[in-house]
Amino acid sequence: MITIRRMTEEDAGQAAALEAGNFSDPWTEKAFLETLRLDYARYYVAEMDVGAMETEKPPQEEKGFQQGEKEKAEAKGRKRIIGVCGLRMIAGEGEITNVSVDQDYRKKGIGAAMLGRVLEEGKKLGIEAFTLEVRCSNQPAIRLYEKFGFIGEGVRKGFYKAALGKDGEAREDALIMWKRQERNGGITTVFTAEAHV
Repeated sequence: MITIRRMTEEDAGQAAALEAGNFSDPWTEKAFLETLRLDYARYYVAEMDVGAMETEKPPQEEKGFQQGEKEKAEAKGRKRIIGVCGLRMIAGEGEITNVSVDQDYRKKGIGAAMLGRVLEEGKKLGIEAFTLEVRCSNQPAIRLYEKFGFIGEGVRKGFYKAALGKDGEAREDALIMWKRQERNGGITTVFTAEAHV
């Protein structure tokens, strides 16, 4: 079973390990701990019961079966962080950060569940506009954000270090996306920096 809940300081180590497996410039455990202590930050995790991940194996001999049952019993109740998503609130706007899902659990709706929870919590806090940055090459993530109503509004050149396995000096552009809420029955109009009004 997967649960989406508020992140605690005890989750920081697993969150940092998850980031290290997904990003070329990951947050450290210290960075998560410092951020969790900020009054304007809300971070959430997708947590899976480790016991639920265990699979049944037919016993080949009685001794092996008993050992397997013992290990399964020890695993029951342990939790594993398989996703992280953050929200920072600044001047009535929400910045979505650290959207990260364990590579073994992608395309299972976990990212969407976390993002939905973060947006819901942000609305309860009075946030009317949300923004995020995503690698221009990360088309699966861009499509997910678009499903939630985010629209690309600009590009931040050379924002990210190169993807894992590439030369650390290479840079990649970030797409800046926004989701703006309706106000008084109308939609807020957004103009790009180049627009003449």
